This record gives sequence, structure tokens and C-alpha cells, in this order.
Amino acid sequence: MRIEVRGVVRIVLSLLICLGPILAIAQEQDTAAVPDNFNLDLKTAAKLRPQLLAQSAAVTEIYGTGGRVFRKLVQQLPPALKAKSTWELRIVDDGLLNAFSSPDGTIYVESGLADLAGSSAGLWAAILSHEIAHVVRRDWARRYLYEQSRRNDASATLVLGDPGLAASAWKDSNSASRDLAQFCRRLETDADLEGIMLMASAGYHPDFVPALHHLLHAKGRGEATPSILAMHPCWEERDRALDRAYILASIEFEHRWPEAYASPGGNPPILVFADEPSVKKTRSKEWEVRVPMHCQNLAGAVEVVLQTYSAAAASGSGHGQIALDVSGSSDQVRQLTGCTSPKTMIRFTVADDSHKRLWAEVLVLDDRGTVLSRAATVKFRP
Repeated sequence: MRIEVRGVVRIVLSLLICLGPILAIAQEQDTAAVPDNFNLDLKTAAKLRPQLLAQSAAVTEIYGTGGRVFRKLVQQLPPALKAKSTWELRIVDDGLLNAFSSPDGTIYVESGLADLAGSSAGLWAAILSHEIAHVVRRDWARRYLYEQSRRNDASATLVLGDPGLAASAWKDSNSASRDLAQFCRRLETDADLEGIMLMASAGYHPDFVPALHHLLHAKGRGEATPSILAMHPCWEERDRALDRAYILASIEFEHRWPEAYASPGGNPPILVFADEPSVKKTRSKEWEVRVPMHCQNLAGAVEVVLQTYSAAAASGSGHGQIALDVSGSSDQVRQLTGCTSPKTMIRFTVADDSHKRLWAEVLVLDDRGTVLSRAATVKFRP
């Protein structure tokens, strides 16, 4: 989960969730190797536990679905792994869309994310399996050991600005930051890969993972250009990295639950994937916006909404920081689609009043008006 850190305790624990795709990063650090005698992560967790418990609450029946899913996921772990940790689920009442884990096996879900999951066992499984994977993999320890190894290497060879030092023998701070970010993104997706297998074996369809990704993206703050210094991969990167694991997890799920409706997570959710929209001028006073879409598990129809924004809105708040409006305002164009073919092309025609319409977002709504996904920003150019 993307983390928004508040306070020293959360800053330390943010190390636990910095995890990512199988990328071709430097191999000097084996992300699978944590020495048996290393216990700094557990000592740190023990010191922070009283503060974290004070800032959170035990799961009540309001979030009973989450508690039941958590117990079922933990039951899937080998006995030796279950015995190593004190597994507990707690809720942090701060309204944020985030979750994080402690090395002792305690999973903290913030109330905004808990409310988003609601009564959906599958969404809870997607959240919790990812965090359980962090604990099992000891990702706090992995990051700590990685950073220590880089510091040790740097102390021996790094002399910035020394004209006698070969250029290949040192790395500047930007390069070191890129390496750390890449390592963290690798850890993040590795947790996704292991988590999706865990939830499939427990009876929760793998489709709930990309469904969660798209729900969080739809509630996020826009389509910022991915940074090479980002500690978390973007949702598109995470979905791509899951391709092979998704197939294996789907096979595992279908083997155990040939009738999906009878599984603990129930039927898989509606998934709507929208590629980046394209826009072109068709006539002197019109733009055509094309949105390539792919849907899974859709029995009825979804509504695609093109929400346009004015120059004032863009300059006042910045792209993506305006609250999503799905009420049917005059700045929206809507279209229903059954999305029945492997790739469905949705087309919108928009008047060319570029002094008023500078950019737009594409939203996909289910039959209850809930936002399922948000596509990339459309920019209108004269």
C-alpha cells in the first residue's frame, strides 16, 4: 500500500512496506537472504509496539469481515511461520487509505482503507495478504541490510570530487537514491507476488488484487509521471509485474474452488482496464477522445464518464487534486458499454472550446455509481 507517514513511529515502520517488481537491479544484495541470527527488526518492533497499540484498536464487528479474512489467511501459513509471529489485526482510526505491518506479525489497516474494503472479503484478502507477505519475507530486515551494505561499500570507496578516483568506483547521492528506490520497488512487487498466491490458496480470487489497485488509483491524487526515485511502483507497473503470478494463482484458485461463488471470497469482482486515452482534432470545433477498454467478470454494463476541467481548475489545484464528480454535471460526457469484445473502443466527441477545457479524466462507474477505475489524464491542445 502507498504509505503516508505521520510521526517517528510511522517513519520507522514505513520501511516495512517498501516492496517491488522483479526488476533487473544490481545483484550484489540477495533480497532473499536474512541471516538467522539477525533480530534487529524484532527488537525494533518490540520497542514500538506500545506506541502502535495506543494509536490503534482491536478489530470490532464493524470490520468483522477483515478479522475473519485475516484469520483464514494466517491459517494457510506453514506451522513454523505461524509460530514465529504474534499475528494480530488492528485498525488505525485516521481515515487514511493505507496499511502497514510490523515485524512481530501485527497488521495495521487505516480506517479509510478498511472502509473501502467494507464487507468485501476479497478486497480485505488483497490488502492483508500483501501485508502478511511483508512479515513472512522480513522485508524491514531486507531493506535495513541492503542500506547497510551500500553504506559499507561507500565508506571504503566513495571519495566524491577526487580527480584521481575512477568514475566507475563511486556513485553520487542521486545514483544511490535511484538504487534504493529500485530495490524498494522490487520488494513491493515481490510482496504482491507472494500475497496473491496466499490469498488464492485461501479461497479469494486473484482478480481482487488488480481491483484493489484500481480502486486506490481512482481515489488517488492524479496521474503524476512515475519517478525513478519513487519507493513504490505505480499501479500499472504492479499489474504488469503480476502477470505470471496471476496465472499461477488463478490455476490454484480454480483447482480448489471450481465454483467461484462457493469460495470464501465469492465471485470475482468486475475489473475494468483502460489504456491511455488518445485525443485528436476531427473538425474545426470538435475533439475526438478514444478510450481503449478491457473488462473482466462483467455481466451487465458499466458507464464511462469523460470529466473535463477548466483552465481555472487546472491552475488553481493542479491535475488530479480536484474531488471526483460523478453527479452528471455539464462538464461530463457519459456512455454505457457492455465491454463485450476483448478490447472495446469508447469514443467521445467534445466541443473545441479550449479556453475552457484544458484537460479531462476518464472514470468508469458500476451500476451503483461507484468509481471502479480512472484512466490517464486527457490533455486538449489547440
